[in-house]
Amino acid sequence: MLRRKPTRLELKLDDIEEFEAVRKDLESRKKQREEAEVTAGEEAAGIALGAEHKSREQIINDRIGYKPQPKVGVRAAHFGTFEF
Repeated sequence: MLRRKPTRLELKLDDIEEFEAVRKDLESRKKQREEAEVTAGEEAAGIALGAEHKSREQIINDRIGYKPQPKVGVRAAHFGTFEF
């Protein structure tokens, strides 16, 4: 196997500027995401501390639009329950 000399990488001013721009962009996105999480957390705390208390199941049902309708007068059939 032939050995070759190591490749020399040169850092140019354009590369440094591009790196700084990308880093600032990522930092601003991270800050916006953290602010959104804080705001959402405050809203959730406000909802949880409101006059109307809902269980976790009810909150999820409301969020997905599921409205369970209880069945009236129907006996549940259970395995092993026999009536003669």
